[in-house]
Amino acid sequence: MNIMDFNMKKLAADAGTFLSRAVQFTEEKLGQAEKTELDAHLENLLSKAECTKLWTEKIMKQTEVLLQPNPNARIEEFVYEKLDRKAPSRMNNPELLGQYMIDAGNEFGPGTAYGNALIKCGETQKRIGAADRELIQTSAINFLTPLRNFIEGDYKTITKERKLLQNKRLDLDAAKTRLKKAKVAEARAAIWAEEVTKSEQEVRITQSEFDRQAEITRLLLEGISSTHAHHLRCLNDFVEAQMTYYAQCYQYMLDLQKQLGSFPSTFLSNNNQSSTTPVQSVSTPPVLASASASLPSVSNSIVASGLSELRSSSGSRKARVLYDYDAANSSELSLLADEVITVYSIPGMDSDWLMGERGNQKGKVPITYLELLN
Repeated sequence: MNIMDFNMKKLAADAGTFLSRAVQFTEEKLGQAEKTELDAHLENLLSKAECTKLWTEKIMKQTEVLLQPNPNARIEEFVYEKLDRKAPSRMNNPELLGQYMIDAGNEFGPGTAYGNALIKCGETQKRIGAADRELIQTSAINFLTPLRNFIEGDYKTITKERKLLQNKRLDLDAAKTRLKKAKVAEARAAIWAEEVTKSEQEVRITQSEFDRQAEITRLLLEGISSTHAHHLRCLNDFVEAQMTYYAQCYQYMLDLQKQLGSFPSTFLSNNNQSSTTPVQSVSTPPVLASASASLPSVSNSIVASGLSELRSSSGSRKARVLYDYDAANSSELSLLADEVITVYSIPGMDSDWLMGERGNQKGKVPITYLELLN
């Protein structure tokens, strides 16, 4: 027998087996053939495996969305991963925001209050971006990769063996159907007894193959419990990575809050808002509220330098400007950092303001932007 004849006979046998399984499957669906049921333990294991696969996929996909909210970036990373190439390095959102803040701060002037604050905020945002990058990398290695390995590895093996078990069951039930028909024909003396014997032998063989495949599938499915234990350890690693990330972010923001605490309270609220203009009541976030609480009070700085004496007399004093200030309206005087102006108080003026003079220019100035000189 040459190779071509052998291949032709194998193809014919495979086609016959496929047809037999298709007929058996169709008759079972139509209720015209009996079906061998799996034992309850094996059915429970199959159900547990399917449930594990379903929720593992959902958790994995949503974790990817959490770590990388940009869908286009996720698609790009997926393509590079499939091509076995490293994705190009790019700035994440906090890093990009931080860079914009730093560039703006340098443009406005590092010596100004706003420019200095922008630079400090930008540096903090970039540190948060670096922590975010570390979280993504750690989570990908310790959490996402094990979940993906289960879906693309262990569960694929389970699916393959389960499909083989299904085929062995169809072969077994088809053999049982043929044996049943042979016995009916024998009773009618339509066939010889050896046909029944042949069918019985076929049932024994297919039953043995089915039992062996059921055992293989059962052993694989019982490994799902070990998979759960492994995924639990991976989940702990993911939680620890998140805890480290959020602790870093909190510390970065806490340090930033302390740095901003050295700026005037007028700057933190709205340095363009006149004290006489009504402002809508807005609830202050806890972080800004605590930041405001840490700012030096007016009474501890300027009043201690002689503000009370200035208000009680009709005289004037020289004052150095601490920060740039843009006048909000014609009644105010714009200021430049480090310039020296003349200030004095007039009756009925708000306690947070003084009158300032520079040459022929005159207008209200915020006291928190001033340092009274001797």
